[in-house]
Amino acid sequence: MYVCICRQITCGQIRAAADDGVSSVRDLKQQLGVASQCGKCAGCARGILENALSDKLSQKDEPVA
Repeated sequence: MYVCICRQITCGQIRAAADDGVSSVRDLKQQLGVASQCGKCAGCARGILENALSDKLSQKDEPVA
């Protein structure tokens, strides 16, 4: 799904950026250009980033079988 129409950024790209170490909307803006034009996507991008970071932490906490 497209999150930033202005820059054609998808939720998958945001999740991949989180996997690569991005941890803030400011970092997303620098790396992908999210929220750098109209800014309407900032809230949605923040939510996706927070979920991705939370998922990443959850995976670290799971025991390896």
